[in-house]
Amino acid sequence: QVQLVESGGGLVQPGGSLRLSCAASGSSIYAMGWYRQAPGKQRELVALITSGGSTNYADSVKGRFTISRDGAKNTIYLQMNSLKPEDTAVYYCNARQLFGAGRPSYDNWGQGTQVTVSS
Repeated sequence: QVQLVESGGGLVQPGGSLRLSCAASGSSIYAMGWYRQAPGKQRELVALITSGGSTNYADSVKGRFTISRDGAKNTIYLQMNSLKPEDTAVYYCNARQLFGAGRPSYDNWGQGTQVTVSS
């Protein structure tokens, strides 16, 4: 299992910026990413980064959000710029473990951090 500690959420005005952090402790991590869930909606992928550095973004955040990794501290970040009210959600850090060929992967989840974009 992987321990995930998230930080950086808060209240920001439209057009502002926030930077989320997620510190991971564990092994066999194949990919890490950020998901978000707004009230009454499904949890959705925001951004993903693999162990090799490949990234993927939701269409709604492309050009505004950037995911990155700090190998020295085993931490990922989500830089969020040009924030919109529709970005308001609880943001969850995810770490996917892969244990070997033919074995199932395992998803670990952080506790979530609230991001509120409002004037």
